Order: sequence, then structure tokens, then C-alpha cells
Amino acid sequence: MPSYTFTLNGKRVTVEAPADMPLLWVLRDLLHVTGPKYGCGVGACRACTSHLDGDEIQPCVVPVADCADREVTTIEGLADGDRLHPVQRAWLDCDVAQCGFCQPGQIMATAALLKKTPRPTDADIDRIENVCRCGTYSRIREAIKKAAANG
Repeated sequence: MPSYTFTLNGKRVTVEAPADMPLLWVLRDLLHVTGPKYGCGVGACRACTSHLDGDEIQPCVVPVADCADREVTTIEGLADGDRLHPVQRAWLDCDVAQCGFCQPGQIMATAALLKKTPRPTDADIDRIENVCRCGTYSRIREAIKKAAANG
């Protein structure tokens, strides 16, 4: 079985896995990282959204082989130690979560958006395609705007 080494939330890890195994299953089953959620398995719901070299990805459709010698960040690695990322802080301040299932993916998608577009317009925010089963989109939008203002 091949092995792959990459940086996960700031720490080098090595896993043995088939080359085509989705990163999501490597994270959840082999490395016990539970922030990225399994929703659809085809990259549509985006509950698993994480970052690869700082860019948004859906690890349910990214093979682990594509991550070798790269940097993977999940919701667990977004904060700076005990200091929450501005998006995480805004999420709490705006009381966004209801069931919470989609929130790690929503937060990671927002962090990626704000990295590329620090002052997003409503049209920019509308391009986030993460699905929220509870429909908290108005609070999500409020939190994104708050995080951008406090960034």
C-alpha cells in the first residue's frame, strides 16, 4: 500500500492508503479528524469543505495522492491556538449554527472567500455554494459581513 505525507493543520502526517482514496476518508477514518462532514460524497453539498494549500476543496472528491507534500487545513486547524479565526468569532457572535452539521464547511468556504476577497459583495457571498439544511443563510450572510469588517 502506498504512503502519503502531507501537512495537516500544521503537522506533518504520513498515511498508508490507496492512491484513489478520497481525502475525506483519510481524514476521518485514518487520522480521526471529524470536522469535515460527509454529506453527499460528490462535492455538491460542501459539508466537507477544507483547504488544500490555502484554496477551498471538497475532500470527498480529492484523492489522497493529490495531497502528497501539500498543506491540508480543516476546521480544526483554522484557529491560531486559542485565538479563533475572525470567521469563527463572527459565527459565534451572530449565532449562526442551528444543527451545526454544515458549519465547518460553511466556515472554511467563508475563510477561503475572505482570503481572496477581503470585502465581499452580496454577489461574492452568493457564489458560496455550501448547503445549509436548516436554512440559516441570512445569519451566514450577516456573519460573513461581520468577519469581513473585523478581518
